Parts: sequence; structure tokens; C-alpha cells
Amino acid sequence: MDALLAAGHAVTGTVREGAQVPVGVRAMPLELRDAESVRRAASADAFDAVTHLAAIASGAEALTDPVRAWEINAVGTARLVAELGRRKQDDGLDPVVLLVSTAEVYDPAVRRPLVETDPVRPLSPYAASKLGAELAALETSTRTGLRVMVARAFPHTGPGQDERFVAPAFARRLAGARRAGSRTVKVGNLDPVRDILDVRDVVGAYMALLERGTSGEVYNVASGRGISMEELFRRLAAIVGADVTPEVDPALLRPVDVPYLVGDAAKLRSATGWRPQVDLDTTLADLVHAQAN
Repeated sequence: MDALLAAGHAVTGTVREGAQVPVGVRAMPLELRDAESVRRAASADAFDAVTHLAAIASGAEALTDPVRAWEINAVGTARLVAELGRRKQDDGLDPVVLLVSTAEVYDPAVRRPLVETDPVRPLSPYAASKLGAELAALETSTRTGLRVMVARAFPHTGPGQDERFVAPAFARRLAGARRAGSRTVKVGNLDPVRDILDVRDVVGAYMALLERGTSGEVYNVASGRGISMEELFRRLAAIVGADVTPEVDPALLRPVDVPYLVGDAAKLRSATGWRPQVDLDTTLADLVHAQAN
């Protein structure tokens, strides 16, 4: 939202009851499981673009209640794009809709940087429900003419990210160990390799797609570089100044862990000129600094 405001756009943020939005953003209530709430939100303004990020974004939370994940991520998206498609046909409203999905929809058997034409085989309720959202959005686009694009975001992090995600969780545990003088830190599986972007670069990719992307297309948002969770842990430990040994905690292991998730964003670069600008060490240092303050 901050990037959109800085670019001079008028921004409306849809929120659940009680949630706050940044200064300068108009808040609008939205509950994706409530058809009337979705209808009101979709009918409220003559907007130019919709960036749809509302979802259960935590794989662990989705695994706890898969039905709720499907209701919000897939069915909620179907409700929203159906209403936007209706407005397209009835009122002539023609916004571009960017659906933010996930790289976890891809088949984990592929062990090279993934491209958009690679097969999909989600292994979790989160990934499966996001693939359902993609299908609903693209089908509505074909049927109604609503302009829809899908951004398959690879893992990203940065200042302020929720500690349910791996980088801020590592950083918080490492800082706690340094303060306590502990020589070990609990971790999950450190073998997986991930493509990790700075969230500010990801926002830049979304804005570039809204301006220059093509309706009906799917785009990877990725750096093309992989890093193991062990190396991520080591880099954060060096930034925090914690001399520790990682200790695997069975409670932190996932039922299914995709071993390799790295993307090829050549299609996005060709369409928009986007390239990541923030190196990973800067991202991690900014994350640690934000937690300390």
C-alpha cells in the first residue's frame, strides 16, 4: 500500500473487522466467506485495479483447518472474481485483477528453476487451495472478459514479516539465544532450498504487472537463486551475533516439506522489465533491525 501511495495512486484497503490500514488508505470491510460482504466491496467503487492478496497465507494454519483454507482461498476468490466479472458485463467496469498465488502449486519433483509451464502438484491444503483460486480466477476471465493475471510468488521476507514464517522466526530465536547466552536454537528441517526475495522487490513486481502484464497469463515472481535453510540460519546468526548450533525440534518439522523451490522469472522480466534490486544480506539485516526496534 505504501508503494502505491508513493506512486500517487488513490488506495482502498479491504480489511476484516477491527483491522487497521496505513495513513492515507481508505478502509473497506471485506469477509471472503460472506457473499454479501464480497458483493458490497466489489460494487463500491469504479476502481482501475484489484490486487487480491486476501487469504490464509500460513501453511501451518491451513493444515490445521483445510476446509477453512479452501473456503477463504479458493471459494472466497471465486466469489470475488464472480462479482467483478458481473460488474464487467453489467456496468462496463474494466479493472485489471492481479491474483497473488504461490510457487508451492508446482510439482516438487522438478529440481531446477521452475517456469510457468511446469506441471502443478500441490502437496498441502494451502497450495491446493491457492491453485483452486487460480483456476476460479482464470475461468472467470475467460467467461466474462475480466482482465486477470496470476502472480506465483516464491518465498519472500523483509522487515515486519509475521514470525509464523521462517526468516523472522529464526531471527527471533537467535536474538533470544544471544540474550540468554544459549548455545543452541530449535529449528525444523534445514535441508530445503528456497528462492527468497525481498518483499519490497515483490511489491515492485506486482506494480509492474498491474501496469504492463498481460491478461490471462501466469507469472513467476522469483530471483532464480536458491539458498538452503541451513545457510539462511547461518547468515541470520552472523547478523544477530549469535554463536549457536541449530537443534532439530520434531515439533517444528512439517508433515510435507518441498525439498527445492526456486523460480525462473524470465517471463516477468520480458513482460515488464522487472528485476530484483535488494540483495539477500540487506533484506536479512533490515529484518533483524526491525525486530530489534
